[in-house]
Amino acid sequence: MSIIKTTARLVAALCVALASAHAQAQVNTKTMTVYVPFSAGGSVDIVARLIGLQLGTERGISVVVENRPGAGGTIATALVARAKPDGMTLLAHHQGVVYNSALYDNLSFDTRKDLTPVAVVGVTPNVLVVPATSDIKTMADFLAQAKAHPGRLNFGSAGVGSNGHLAMEMLQSEAGIKLTHVPYKGMPQAVSDVASGQIQAVLTTIPAALPFIRSGRVRALATSGLKRSSVLPELPTIDESGVKGFEYLPWYGFLAPSGTPETVLDGLSASIVAAAKQPDIEKKLELNGIEVSPMPRQEFLKVFNADLDKWTQIIKRLGLKG
Repeated sequence: MSIIKTTARLVAALCVALASAHAQAQVNTKTMTVYVPFSAGGSVDIVARLIGLQLGTERGISVVVENRPGAGGTIATALVARAKPDGMTLLAHHQGVVYNSALYDNLSFDTRKDLTPVAVVGVTPNVLVVPATSDIKTMADFLAQAKAHPGRLNFGSAGVGSNGHLAMEMLQSEAGIKLTHVPYKGMPQAVSDVASGQIQAVLTTIPAALPFIRSGRVRALATSGLKRSSVLPELPTIDESGVKGFEYLPWYGFLAPSGTPETVLDGLSASIVAAAKQPDIEKKLELNGIEVSPMPRQEFLKVFNADLDKWTQIIKRLGLKG
């Protein structure tokens, strides 16, 4: 009888162990999806893949990055807004996510209500560039020509309501100048056309402009942060160059569907902030022009809501529509 009892106990213990192992396996075989609203290879995509890889390693799960470009980033954003709020679906985006509600009518989601900030990884100052053959040598030259000949100078962007468009609209407003906007379907073509002299200027992310700057095909005039860029430290800021107080420093971060449990959000936020601080990841981000300055979710929430209010007012004042 004792042998029977002992055997029964062993079988029961084995069943419990197997059930536990199965449950753990189920957890470890879950897949986290990080949606990116732009094509592969861009700054947001780089952030998503570097941080996503670390999240997967830390949590023992598979992390898949899905690029869903189009409609100003609203396709990917809508997918995340409708996703199950369990912490397994994230949106990697930049500051442009706060523009959508003002730029587009009849969106299937409400940016403020349907998304919740998780963490910021870093920021990237933009750089104003002109053709290498231009007679504009400095930011002061650019401002002087724009003031002397309103509307004669033009600039390119990735389209109406894009980062490059809105940043230049803000510059025009704060500098008291008038430029002519030339919208493109993407920033790469706009930068290429600056290099070839087809258009006269573009304000774009440092990673997008660096190959052209280093090859001598465009001339960099100034960067858009309040402090000089660590990537292009020789360049003055726009603030230094005469437009006092000008700052355009878009952030790169992660958002989740609203309704995701607080404890899950806290865990994700801590993991993303820690990942961004890892020396190897930080170095790779900085090589791509992203200045690592992690921000946990409670701090990000304040910035996110303030940016929503700020840019909604700017876009409505300018009468812009995507």
